[in-house]
Amino acid sequence: MPKLKTHRGTAKRVKKTGTGKFVRERQFSGCSHILTKKSPKRIRRFRKQVTVDKTDLKKLAVHLPYA
Repeated sequence: MPKLKTHRGTAKRVKKTGTGKFVRERQFSGCSHILTKKSPKRIRRFRKQVTVDKTDLKKLAVHLPYA
């Protein structure tokens, strides 16, 4: 059987926690431009990581076969 390849783009964006959940950055994690119209609360929220939604776990299993 051939080995399965890990999707490198997904591997760079998603990490597995100790409990087996997957964690990702928020959409605007860089948050580097056009900050004047964004509230400080919104900018702070972008810094935090969130767990991947359960509806996306099947896709992650295909992209990260050895995770």
